[in-house]
Amino acid sequence: MARPTILQLREIYYPFLAAFGVPANLLTIVILYRENCGLSKCISVYMVAMATADLLVMIFNVIVHHIFTYHFPHSMLSYTAVCKFIIYINATSLNMSVWFTVLFTVDRCVAICCQKFKTKYCRVRTAAAVITTVSVLIYCQCLPFWFAYKFERIINNIHWGCRPSIEFFTSPAGVGFSWMVNVLTSLFPFALILLFNCLTVRRILVASRARRGLRGHSSENQSDPEMENRRKSIILLFTVSGSFLVLWLTPFVSFLTTGLTNTAHYRGDYKAPAYIATETGYMLMYLSSCTNTCIYAATQTKFREELKKLVKSPWTLIQILVKK
Repeated sequence: MARPTILQLREIYYPFLAAFGVPANLLTIVILYRENCGLSKCISVYMVAMATADLLVMIFNVIVHHIFTYHFPHSMLSYTAVCKFIIYINATSLNMSVWFTVLFTVDRCVAICCQKFKTKYCRVRTAAAVITTVSVLIYCQCLPFWFAYKFERIINNIHWGCRPSIEFFTSPAGVGFSWMVNVLTSLFPFALILLFNCLTVRRILVASRARRGLRGHSSENQSDPEMENRRKSIILLFTVSGSFLVLWLTPFVSFLTTGLTNTAHYRGDYKAPAYIATETGYMLMYLSSCTNTCIYAATQTKFREELKKLVKSPWTLIQILVKK
């Protein structure tokens, strides 16, 4: 009997995703850390945080969980303690990837819409403090995952496997925790990004009309450095947040249709539409952890130049060594 198409697809999809996502995020971190892209230090801090969180998603959620654990079910990764750790770190890395995107959107909204508050908020120290605080809150918020799963079987006095604890998930605390995770991972961030982008768009339209009026019609053909810098910043913001919204739309809708109606239990039916929709949502969701590098390369000229230098540098070094 042929295996379900969705299972065959995920066995091909996740290795390709990891092969691209890990080096892409590593290169992004290195390039942004060198600070040669012409971006402000505050923006670079948020972008490095986003790339680091995306790298963790690639390593733990994709490679460890969807590749190693899936293909090697009887390895040490199946020890209950290790399995619980993987589930916990998967949840924290995914949450950080989501919320760092929200923080980046908030920072750009403040920089464009709140000129008086900008000098206090859009600073490297503030960005580091906000990122650290949010990270600690995420690690604390995900602690119940340690108690939400228990062992599947005992072999030679060793606990193997992880399965959801019925007692936990049917308790009022477990039900509340499940809703909190779904809301904080998809619903709330989705709404915040939409809200702050709408505020940013509104501010941009008002400021552009006012600036055109001040400059007058006689200077329409002259370049405006301030508007050009603002345009580049806006393009970067909208492409990053827009990519996130598009790729998270499927898991967001899946949560609304299956999570709210409690129909997300498939009982091994891999051809069920709800299961296929959920798995497709996961694939697109993890793809969002690879797209930022492509966005930076497409929208930022200096980032693209640094990327070319970094990619060529190992080959240049080899050529020099061969000639010598």
